[in-house]
Amino acid sequence: MNRYPRWKYVIIILALALGSLYSLPNFFGEVPAVQISPANSVVQIDQALMSRVEEELKQQNVPFSGILSDASGIKVRLPDTDTQLRVKDDLQKSLGENYTVALNLLSASPEWMASIGALPMFLGLDLRGGVHFLMQVDMKAALNKQLDRQTNDVRNALRDAKVPLAGVSREGQNLVVKFKDSETRAQGGEELRKSLRDMTAQQLDETRIALSLTPEALKRFENSALQQNVLTLRNRVNELGVSEPIIQQQGLDRVVVQLPGVQDTAKAKDILGRTASLEIRMVDEEHADVQSIQNAARGLVPPGDEYYPSGRDGQPLLIKKTIILTGENISNASAGFDNRTNEPAVHINLDTRGSRIFSQVTRESVGKRMAIILIEKGKGEVVTAPVIRQQIDGGQVQITGRMSVKDANDVALLLRSGALAAPMEIIEERTIGPSLGAENINKGIHSVLWGFMAIAVFMSIYYRVVGLFSTLALASNVLFLVSLLSLIQATLTLPGIAAIALTIGMAIDANVLINERIREEIRAGHTPHAAIQAGYEHAFGTILDSNVTNFIAGVALFAYGSGPVRGFAAVLCLGILTSMFSAVLVSRALVNVTYGRRRKIDHLSI
Repeated sequence: MNRYPRWKYVIIILALALGSLYSLPNFFGEVPAVQISPANSVVQIDQALMSRVEEELKQQNVPFSGILSDASGIKVRLPDTDTQLRVKDDLQKSLGENYTVALNLLSASPEWMASIGALPMFLGLDLRGGVHFLMQVDMKAALNKQLDRQTNDVRNALRDAKVPLAGVSREGQNLVVKFKDSETRAQGGEELRKSLRDMTAQQLDETRIALSLTPEALKRFENSALQQNVLTLRNRVNELGVSEPIIQQQGLDRVVVQLPGVQDTAKAKDILGRTASLEIRMVDEEHADVQSIQNAARGLVPPGDEYYPSGRDGQPLLIKKTIILTGENISNASAGFDNRTNEPAVHINLDTRGSRIFSQVTRESVGKRMAIILIEKGKGEVVTAPVIRQQIDGGQVQITGRMSVKDANDVALLLRSGALAAPMEIIEERTIGPSLGAENINKGIHSVLWGFMAIAVFMSIYYRVVGLFSTLALASNVLFLVSLLSLIQATLTLPGIAAIALTIGMAIDANVLINERIREEIRAGHTPHAAIQAGYEHAFGTILDSNVTNFIAGVALFAYGSGPVRGFAAVLCLGILTSMFSAVLVSRALVNVTYGRRRKIDHLSI
């Protein structure tokens, strides 16, 4: 007798039900929509903005089928493209320049599916169309800039310690410090070890010391520079209003930027390549009253001031035009916690010149507010405006306030991302049109469909009823694979579709092994029940071995490949896992349900 315990049937039925549910959103298609996202880092997406957008749509009598909010912004589903274009223009006018309203396409699946995480897969550039850039980061230039900063730090550290200095020069990736004699060299080396902990000192001769960044500091600097560049690019891409942009690190010094739906390569290049800067100024405390703020809002700005409608705290500010420090004086910024209150905070390190100026300004401005402003494309925005509690020495500044840990990380990254930390060069560029993407989708679907049908016909003819069960198990494998890709929100590309087609061909191998083993057992004179039992048990070892070797190859492709190769490998590895489940458990369950209840089988249709 061949029977499964009930719990195995329950697991299989539950897996099929969940697979059907989470793969369904891919078949509903897409509807026109608009996406509202922040145009700068100060503006936040919250419930108040969502209510404002909803009220604006009701006032314009716009028939929308849904409105939702996620990490990328607020999205509104609309009935047709004409309404989509009209709503985009109207919302952009009403919301102003602080928000970007972009055209988008959303899944037409019901909202209750989205509420349980049943979402369609993302489509890559080769299926949806768009622009792909591969950008090379010039780490050498960034390191040279960092060493130039360290040169001033060396001079100032020795000057504060009253150690005579003959000169500082940069030779390759080292700073060479020259002293008058061996005595001052020993004294200066000790002072530099204390003040420059991220650098190691090595004696060259009696009067010279070579300073170089420690391996830990160098790795930390490179990671920080790359992370800063990624954040800067992400902030700039927001202006394009791209739906689901991909901006990620590739290797040690490259960044991949993929902009689905963008066809204007020149505009994308302009935005990715533009520069930004940071400025530190004082808040005008003399005109901080309500009347002055209201007059400034009407255009009556006091001489020597600039009016900023809102800062991070949402309050309008009058900022003095006099620049105290710029982003060039900020050597590093990191998120942390206040030692006294344990609240999230941002710790800023200034270079020597910035430390000296900052110490003087904070000594003279205790109790006043200092604003940190990001200037981009000629427009400024207040990142934060903390109150100076006491004089700050040593070049280490702490910013606290009403912020979460995420806000602290964002502000720290933003303070480092006023401009690119390292120059970047576009070394690869591709543009794919939407019509080509639609053609790729059709070809990919047809290849999978025709491949599946060919296998189904062969299995049904050659293995009869048991071959039909193998075909149903193969269909469940495709169902499980699509639902898994949807559940993890994978980005499906053309190589991914190729991996699905390959998975179908590889998955049927397991059933061929099982079916052939059953036929061998029958030829050897065993009963059908014994042949089924032996066929599945004896073939499992071979199936496991072949899938493990394929899985190892897929993991190697994912680990050492890049771009489309990684996508192919990811789908391949998931397909191997689902094929093990469907080929062994699902097909065996179908055989057991059909033949398992019979005590004696006269003929097994195989």
